[in-house]
Amino acid sequence: MSARDAILGAVRAALRDVPAGEAPAWSPAQGGEGAAYRRTSALTGDALTDRFAERVADYRATVTRVAAPGELPATVAAVLARHGARRVAVPDGLPAAWVPGGIEVVPAEAPPPVLDEADGVLTACALAIAETGTIVLDAGPGQGPRRATLVPDLHVCVVPAAVVVGSVPEALDALAPAVREHRSALTWIAGPSATSDIELERVEGVHGPRRLEVLVVAGG
Repeated sequence: MSARDAILGAVRAALRDVPAGEAPAWSPAQGGEGAAYRRTSALTGDALTDRFAERVADYRATVTRVAAPGELPATVAAVLARHGARRVAVPDGLPAAWVPGGIEVVPAEAPPPVLDEADGVLTACALAIAETGTIVLDAGPGQGPRRATLVPDLHVCVVPAAVVVGSVPEALDALAPAVREHRSALTWIAGPSATSDIELERVEGVHGPRRLEVLVVAGG
């Protein structure tokens, strides 16, 4: 008997005394494909970006809606000023227009000791997932290496509406080429870095940025 058969056999045995009204419509123990797994979201357009903004805000990220790409530089400048961020890590490939004047730019590809002196990091993203409020980076242009979004205490991430997808399966399909062809490391971000101690007290900033600013840009 294979390990799979043993596990499914144990599941079947555990389900034998479940009342009919409480039994699942289908489980792997019953064999077959079961119900079709929903791979896409019914949301489109503004509803998609609205759902993403709502979900990522639930994770204690600060969300700013930007009405048009032309408003992005001023919005980035305002966000950085609000946090007192003057020394900012910027990755290769980030559009120059996104970087406001009056700040000291640090290469996001710099080693951790240099990044540790940065007040924050400004990046793009590969995509964002509406249903889960998750931002995904694949180390592509404008995103930098993973350490760039782990060392600074502030992460300002620009999310164009055009890169927001509805569901996790849609995201995996879109990310697959980067992983297969370039062996890209994926970073999945759901709010500021946080953990809980043994008494369930939330502590932020332990494994990454304590502050996450998400700029959702309409119009592409």
